[in-house]
Amino acid sequence: MSAQRPDILFPLFAGLETLTGVGPKTAKAFQGLGVEKPRDLLFTLPHALIDRRQIDTVKDALTGDVATVKIETLRHLFPSRKGLPHRVFVRDAATDFQLVFFRGASDWIEKQLPVGEKRLISGKIEFYDAQIQMPHPDHILDPDAENTLPNFEPVYPLTAGVTQKIMAKACAAALSKAPDFDEWIDPSLRAREAWPDLNTALKSAHTPQSSDDILPNSLARRRLAYDEFFAHQLTLAMARKSVKSKPGRPSIGTGALRKLVLRDLPFSPTGAQTRAIADIETDLAASERMNRLLMGDVGSGKTLVALMALLIAVEAGGQGAMMAPTEILARQHYEDLLPLCEAAGVVLALLTGRDKGRERKAKLEALARGDIHILVGTHAVFQDSVVFHDLRLSITDEQHRFGVNQRMALSQKGQAVDVLVMTATPIPRSLSLAQYGDMDVSVLDEKPAGRSPIKTALSSTERVSDVMAHLKSAVADGRQAYWVCPLVGESEVMDLMAAEERFKHLRTVLGEGKVGLVHGQLPAEEKDRTMAKFAAGDLSVLVATTVIEVGVNVPNASIMVIERAEHFGLAQLHQLRGRVGRGAIASTCLLLYQPPLSETGRRRLEVLRETEDGFRIAEEDLAIRGAGDVIGTAQSGVPRFRIADIESQSDLMALAQDDARLLLHNDPDLQTPRGAAARVLLWLMEKDRAIRLISIG
Repeated sequence: MSAQRPDILFPLFAGLETLTGVGPKTAKAFQGLGVEKPRDLLFTLPHALIDRRQIDTVKDALTGDVATVKIETLRHLFPSRKGLPHRVFVRDAATDFQLVFFRGASDWIEKQLPVGEKRLISGKIEFYDAQIQMPHPDHILDPDAENTLPNFEPVYPLTAGVTQKIMAKACAAALSKAPDFDEWIDPSLRAREAWPDLNTALKSAHTPQSSDDILPNSLARRRLAYDEFFAHQLTLAMARKSVKSKPGRPSIGTGALRKLVLRDLPFSPTGAQTRAIADIETDLAASERMNRLLMGDVGSGKTLVALMALLIAVEAGGQGAMMAPTEILARQHYEDLLPLCEAAGVVLALLTGRDKGRERKAKLEALARGDIHILVGTHAVFQDSVVFHDLRLSITDEQHRFGVNQRMALSQKGQAVDVLVMTATPIPRSLSLAQYGDMDVSVLDEKPAGRSPIKTALSSTERVSDVMAHLKSAVADGRQAYWVCPLVGESEVMDLMAAEERFKHLRTVLGEGKVGLVHGQLPAEEKDRTMAKFAAGDLSVLVATTVIEVGVNVPNASIMVIERAEHFGLAQLHQLRGRVGRGAIASTCLLLYQPPLSETGRRRLEVLRETEDGFRIAEEDLAIRGAGDVIGTAQSGVPRFRIADIESQSDLMALAQDDARLLLHNDPDLQTPRGAAARVLLWLMEKDRAIRLISIG
């Protein structure tokens, strides 16, 4: 198939100037709304409605009501000097009132409202000195043109240089350019949902007849949202098919190494871990490439699952690599895996940017010979000089911190490398479908035995001296604590000053050698040195900015104090809390807030106090902040939709994924009538990536 836009869509992808009433200046103004062509206007829907239904009289109207009424002009009161309004005295079926014009030429006003003649007017009612007034009516119509005023007038989003009138006219012109589309939705699904066809849905979304018509659950809007989700899921399904279609290499393990590791484990894997390992084993044994996401809450045991996956690659005669976003985290993984690998006789090595000279050269030579079975490292792993003997599996931890290109670079270091990515950030199902719809997903939703529950408490910053006193006695008993400092605005410098102040204060209270400080501005070596001292028990308290959010594992640390907790996102608070409760000691997380708390701030902290379930917390975070903020910059893989709303229409996302995968299964090249219609949808929704995949296929 040639990657050529279908002819029927040309009018929708032409310049805005092709629409009646839109000149170059207005076309430029539309860019403020992200509107560049008629197609964009189709999917820019009204967000509110003005009721313009005609009434007999304004007698009982209230301030702020919009009234549409037939009037007769009684007389004009012209302004006696500059700055005074032009007043028009009018009468409806039951009362007299005034129209007030603060701007506009008097001769134009007189022409619009001749004395003794009837007009239909519509505008907002106000009261001045107990007099009913309508300042600057929105509409003044001859009685014979009253049918041109809709009962309900849509209210569109606007930008500088674009009025409601211009917007409504341009949208109507864009609608008139929409061709008759063939149907791409599965007929039985459309019948079950009672959805209108696309043209009817667009028309009805732009001309709502009641306030229900602008709600996300109206039939027209659900249909349009589904089309956006379906196009997105079709793109992801094609990307997934494209990965799967590349020949893989079956890696079938003997089970011998895994048996040795499991024998030495002080606990049994959870049901969720066992299921995830089975999923991965099936994927690795298949003749197509694995492309799987392992999503697990804080402390759900992702590292064990990752090791089992790496051991399958080694049992099959190959090598495995595991990449972490920071040196601290890479070193952590290495130290966690080392005793288990030694028990199984598996050679594990760590490669970071700190490896230099002869030591680095020796590691790289051993790796190329195949003497190193598993390599753990930072982005140093995908430098050109790093060559594997036979890389079969690449694992990326906290994958949202890497660019796609970096992940690809690692997977290209072997022949048909299988890919597993991991995240400790629980993502609501709707977001994970939007972001990782091209991947198979395994979820770890149980905690391993032996993890102690964490008691979460709230306290006002006014009681910080009490907190210090409790901390002093806990430290005297040999316990260790984290103290996370507040985020001060968006300024790293201010964050740093706050952290340094708290560090000095705690050192005064607890003693010189008891307290360490880590923050993002420190050189990596110094940061690692301080973390290592804390992990070894040489420091009692670690004062930190959020650099400790991911990674560090200190089982003896059982206290987490988060200062000004109301400034942090729910997911981030949950990640920070997950740094404690890693050993057998009962752990506490204290959320220090500065009163008064906003309603949202209180709800956020109370959710955290009520539950340790990261997936429930993620759903709450989505409900409180909305997708845009939850995704933030860290997870920028989630697309922006014009109509569809991931939060309130998440059921449609799941439906779209099933339907997209089924369509491609039944019609891999989109050659059937429905497949051809789906191609038009991909062009309409500007899914160029999918179109490229079809044309290559």
